[in-house]
Amino acid sequence: MTLTGENAVQQLLIDGTWQQAAGAHTFAARDPFTGDIASQAAAALSADVLRAADAAERAFPAWAALPPNERRRILWAAADTLEDRAPEISEAITTEMGGPAAWGHYNTSVLAEKFRYAASAVHDGLTGELIPSEAPGRTSIAIRKPVGVVACVIPWNAPALLVGNSVPYALAVGNTVVMKASEQTPRTHGLVAECLTEAGLPHGVYNLVTNAPEDGAEVVDALIAHPAVRRVHFTGSSRVGRLIAQRAAAHMKQAILELGGKAPVLVLADADLGRAVSATAFGAFANSGQACLSAERVVVDRAVAGEFTRRLAAAAASVVYGDPRDPRTALGPVVGPDSIARLSGLVQDAVAAGARLLTGGTSDGPCFAPTVLADVTPAMRVYREESFGPIVTVVTVDGPEEALRVANDNDYGLTSAVFTRDIPLALDLAKRINAGMCHINGTTLDDEPQTPFGGVKNSGYGKSGGRAGLEEFTELQWITIEGSQPPRYPISE
Repeated sequence: MTLTGENAVQQLLIDGTWQQAAGAHTFAARDPFTGDIASQAAAALSADVLRAADAAERAFPAWAALPPNERRRILWAAADTLEDRAPEISEAITTEMGGPAAWGHYNTSVLAEKFRYAASAVHDGLTGELIPSEAPGRTSIAIRKPVGVVACVIPWNAPALLVGNSVPYALAVGNTVVMKASEQTPRTHGLVAECLTEAGLPHGVYNLVTNAPEDGAEVVDALIAHPAVRRVHFTGSSRVGRLIAQRAAAHMKQAILELGGKAPVLVLADADLGRAVSATAFGAFANSGQACLSAERVVVDRAVAGEFTRRLAAAAASVVYGDPRDPRTALGPVVGPDSIARLSGLVQDAVAAGARLLTGGTSDGPCFAPTVLADVTPAMRVYREESFGPIVTVVTVDGPEEALRVANDNDYGLTSAVFTRDIPLALDLAKRINAGMCHINGTTLDDEPQTPFGGVKNSGYGKSGGRAGLEEFTELQWITIEGSQPPRYPISE
């Protein structure tokens, strides 16, 4: 679907056709840097959601019955199409959420790789097992089969990349999908939808719904309530994730939740400081800190705290931020005025309570300067609250055990990192960090298609990626086949 003209509207994709929302309602998303209208899209309501879910339900039997190699071919073609249209998708990302070109291209390349991984795993995702039986002559097996319709709720901060945490895995094992686009990035998600239709997905297998911000709750509620929807995959805030978990539970449906984070980086006394500083700066400031994987807390040993903090502050001060269309820009704007107000409030609260502001801490129009706060204590909001912006805090500790205690002193548990030359010690600490992921001598901002991605505590539950991610979109069924000698039952003829 090619959009032309200033008033072009991103439409819904339902049952293979691009459609207006009921009543032809639309909404506008704004460029976070310029404030201009970035895109216009159809404003779906519950009636539109029902039509999309009905279409996915009708398409499910044939898609599930398709030979796995045919699903593989289509998913691989989708990856190729995504790469072919990467410049267009990247431009939409810049316009709608303010990411510089490099962020847009990274999003698209990772999404393409996730589709390729899912394509390669169409057999693995449905592989069952033979289970030894105590009954003579009985064959006992467990099979995996697709669940039905999957509702995928996608955020704005990595709008193409995060499509890859649910949609390709759900499709690979034979499910059909209704994807709810972010209200901030409807055109980006529309372009992804175009790539999937161009790749040859049958009508109704993948459906796209866009909605105005004020209608988000109604749209999600309608999705979860639809009888054909058997899985809900949500990526977003912990606050909204709790609401979705409650609604899914009320309908006896399983949810996979990828929620907020407050990732700790442990820098021990023997760490390679150059590596630690570089990985922390990238993990904290990439995409203006607007990632659940962002490195928000550095827990550093007192023996190296002074040098590490000085070098981290210098790295932060050197980051070029501003207009995302300027090729020199590393960091674009944060998503909106509410983010500026929240980030400013966190810094002001910390400084008032005794934290040292080493660099940044201020906004420049729609941008927020990369910020380093030292001497942070539990009395400060920024110690516990997810900033979702380019702010990193430094807490000084004495030894690995205190570093571990501080790292675990948080309600989130998505990802983490440990920097030390002592790998056995690092592995021991990694096992004891309460997080779904840990990277030794590497950045927190990491993801690969074949690995299990997900958190614990307030960071959610369930996995995306790898075999574990495929299994989230299947049901496990036990089947037995009796042998030639019939079993003897206590009651019989």
